[in-house]
Amino acid sequence: MTTTVPLGEVVEIRGGGTPSRSVSDYWDGPIPWATVKDFKSTVLEKTQESITTEGVANSATNVVPAGAVIVPTRMAVGKAAINSIDLAINQDLKALIPKECVDRRFLLHFLLSKAAFLEGRAQGATVKGIKLDLLRSLEFPRLGIEEQRLIASVLDKADGIQRKRADFCEAIHAFLKSAYVHIVGHLNPSHGDWAPFTIEALAEQRKGAIRSGPFGSALRHGEFVDEGIAVLGIDNAVQNKFAWAERRFITPSKYQELRRYKVFPGDVIITIMGTTGRSAVVPEDIPEAITTKHLATITCNKELIHPEVLSFAIHSDPLIIRQIKSFNKGAIMDGLNLGTIRRLEISLPPMDEQLRFVAMLRKARAIYAASETPDGSGEDLFQSLSQRAFRGEL
Repeated sequence: MTTTVPLGEVVEIRGGGTPSRSVSDYWDGPIPWATVKDFKSTVLEKTQESITTEGVANSATNVVPAGAVIVPTRMAVGKAAINSIDLAINQDLKALIPKECVDRRFLLHFLLSKAAFLEGRAQGATVKGIKLDLLRSLEFPRLGIEEQRLIASVLDKADGIQRKRADFCEAIHAFLKSAYVHIVGHLNPSHGDWAPFTIEALAEQRKGAIRSGPFGSALRHGEFVDEGIAVLGIDNAVQNKFAWAERRFITPSKYQELRRYKVFPGDVIITIMGTTGRSAVVPEDIPEAITTKHLATITCNKELIHPEVLSFAIHSDPLIIRQIKSFNKGAIMDGLNLGTIRRLEISLPPMDEQLRFVAMLRKARAIYAASETPDGSGEDLFQSLSQRAFRGEL
């Protein structure tokens, strides 16, 4: 078993600040100045803004030498990057400068492996953040520098596989979005002739056709059991396709109390809390199941709309996204609720056009699935190696 040491004992932590915006002499100088907006990858090599030496001298910011690991403690908790250039940072960032006993790339992977943990402990009513004490207290593996470098090298390679796969996935989704708008969306020449429908009108015309899961004391976390009736949550739709992830169950007797939240094959599930606005279609082989309060469920009138078309529209139709932003006063997917979902409007093409898009969607998914490694996706490989590395199992 690998022993650990508090992270604060093996790194020097520096904070940052913002020079006064009202003093022009502090800005547009030769010193790059980083904020969370600059976290595009795990390398910080340029920044959107820069400051002068006077700006550094007259603020709380610090110039951080290249090679530190920089992490946001507000707004983008869980991200991390190594700065390849000397730069200054603002107050939402912390620079971790490793001591000689720590390899910087190993430190980077360690912090990225703690992303979910840190996100889960972020606090704040509007902007969530973590306290410096939490960062300092992270249990860092006590390994020799050569072993750290070896593990970092393995994780770098696995990360490369993951990134190539992510690029491939992004290309497929870009193709599908283009196909959607040209076949069933607003760029089809016949779009203006299609009748508009609200989502409410596209659901089966019965009570509960649009519903969310049980709230409050109706279903408590402590009531989940190891086997029984499945309970679907955010993780089943967050990839914009149905996937089994964490398995949750309730007893058959509890299910009898919550039968009105049952999901059916072909239902569209939408995330309305946490990571909102993701959607998926419930597969034909779904076992008996209900949803948590984090999902909205729509049982479609399949004579009017194919569930796959509705699901894709929710997460990728630019006209739908524009409506959501309008309902929420400019915020994308903020406060998505059943009322908003019911009011969303879509112009509906004939079913043969819908089926044409669905065939293309399924073929693209089949190509993507065929590209998976025999042991799972690149992301699965990376996450597995990362977690094993920091448990001392590599």
